[in-house]
Amino acid sequence: MRRVGFIVNPIAGMGGRVGLKGTDSRAVLRRARERGAEPVAPRRASEFIAALGSLASAIEFVTCPGTMGEDVLRGHGLAPAVVPGRRRGQTTAEDTRSAAAAMAKMGLDLILFCGGDGTARDVMDAVGQSVAVLGIPAGVKMQGGVFATTIREAASVTVRYLWGELPLREGEVADVDEEAYRKGRLSTRLYGYLLVPYEPRAVQGMKAPAALTDDVLENRDAIARYVVEGMEGDVGYILGPGSTVKAIGERLGLPMTLLGVDLVKDGRVVAGDAGEADILREMGSGSWKVVVSPIGRQGFLFGRGNQQLSPQVLRGAGKDGILVVATRDKMDGIDRLRMDTGDSEVDGLFQGVVKVLVDYGVFVAVRVE
Repeated sequence: MRRVGFIVNPIAGMGGRVGLKGTDSRAVLRRARERGAEPVAPRRASEFIAALGSLASAIEFVTCPGTMGEDVLRGHGLAPAVVPGRRRGQTTAEDTRSAAAAMAKMGLDLILFCGGDGTARDVMDAVGQSVAVLGIPAGVKMQGGVFATTIREAASVTVRYLWGELPLREGEVADVDEEAYRKGRLSTRLYGYLLVPYEPRAVQGMKAPAALTDDVLENRDAIARYVVEGMEGDVGYILGPGSTVKAIGERLGLPMTLLGVDLVKDGRVVAGDAGEADILREMGSGSWKVVVSPIGRQGFLFGRGNQQLSPQVLRGAGKDGILVVATRDKMDGIDRLRMDTGDSEVDGLFQGVVKVLVDYGVFVAVRVE
């Protein structure tokens, strides 16, 4: 039997759809719940176990009490060993660290954690590079290089590693200042490394920072000019996060949110830093298009840092209502685009080839996987 640790951060990802970009404090978590946020990580963890299928019974799981893993595993008919820990009440980062530290002493083959960048930092603080680790993506940003690209790939990598098919590599753990992130400033640094199964098509790399050379800025402006000149007067535009998309708003002379989602119609911002509910409410009237830029190096269109653009929003827009923009410099580091919305049907709508606007009137065709 392979022995695997299983840690779920039950509050990870709750800030995404409601536009809060993380849940790193009790105050932010309270605001997320007030806005109607629902748990993300337990559902994603359950989908992971389901993706393992019958092989889950060939793994001896060691997990945390209650919502931090035990509930999910028992819900799939498994009987895990449970390390000591909090069984009721709000979980904390210390609960994750203490559980991971206990598991590291047990000689496990792998520790799985379901969460985001903050959870990755807590796991790294506890285990260092003493044991192999893999992140099941459930956070908001997930800019580090320790996460599988999707739930299904997380299951595949887990099985292949446990049965000796994959080596290990050092995966980057990202330190993101969430308070700065909520204020529209992306402050990210390398926090450290975890040992992660090496499968470059299934485990993401760390997000690449945006270049700010004169050529890139000129390229970004050319993209913005083309988009603005082609805007239709009776159509609203949902502008996703990132500096390339923000340049579109700046050319319109409108105040934009660098790391949020803004809705523009009739020459004005009708909803700034919008959550999913705001977007769906506005989409109820008239025609809307989504403008989005993929994440540097990782290639994600949806499912990383823009969960406000939910499956329901994307269904409403349709594939033809999505405009993908990216500078040439960014696309030089992306060989494919990815989807991880949490809805396989919506992800499937984008499979195949998508056109990406990379300069004034210039498109390139890129495969979505």
